[in-house]
Amino acid sequence: MSPEVRLPAGFVLQAHDQLASTNDEAVRLAAAGAPAGLVVSAAEQSRGRGRHGRTWASPRGNLYASVVLRPDCAMTAAAQLSLVAGLALGEALALLGPPDLDLALKWPNDVLIGGAKTAGVLLEGTSDAEGRAAWVVIGTGVNLASCPGDTPYPATCLARAGFPALSPETVLAAYLDALDRWYGRWQGGGFGTIRQAWLARAFRFGGEIRVGLERAELRGRFLDLTDTGSLLLEQPGGRRREIAAGEVLDLDS
Repeated sequence: MSPEVRLPAGFVLQAHDQLASTNDEAVRLAAAGAPAGLVVSAAEQSRGRGRHGRTWASPRGNLYASVVLRPDCAMTAAAQLSLVAGLALGEALALLGPPDLDLALKWPNDVLIGGAKTAGVLLEGTSDAEGRAAWVVIGTGVNLASCPGDTPYPATCLARAGFPALSPETVLAAYLDALDRWYGRWQGGGFGTIRQAWLARAFRFGGEIRVGLERAELRGRFLDLTDTGSLLLEQPGGRRREIAAGEVLDLDS
């Protein structure tokens, strides 16, 4: 990725031809004192990963980038940045794509096009002695030119979804521009200030969903999101459950 890409004010790009993982490098730099706004990108990753240690296939032609942030908040609130980044990424892709684009945000961290995963967000961070966020790294992978064919869920790429040919630089710049705006709103008022915008693109909002937890799986209706980003699930019989950590699963997976 060219270091000449124009990014919004406050972001500085460190571009690599190849890394094991942009998140690993950004975490290393954040722990060493790197400032907020540092962006680490790679044309290719040899050990790309997603949530729960899942492998993220990382051939050339797609976007792999991680951003260092230093929000002044508790670590519990910093977890909302996964939703903030997903919203920004979805907005950027909607602006770059065809007008009839079927784009949705799957709670908490995936971007779908036509019901198939196109991009994901990986959030990592650490707290200080007072339990506040010392730093947060937001990793993003976007399938621009290709996508893996052996995933347990549907996957696609922008090239298949009717997008014009886009460089990783173009998508990164659009994403960071949107992230800058949504992150600013979040800093000013928390997730509640962007909740409606997220729900406007939410996958299966109001419909039946499966939610995977660490050791269980739930079914019910996607009722709402709270002002802290938790998912409200209405289970059979009308019982409501607030879920802070988990992921929406495909109904047929």
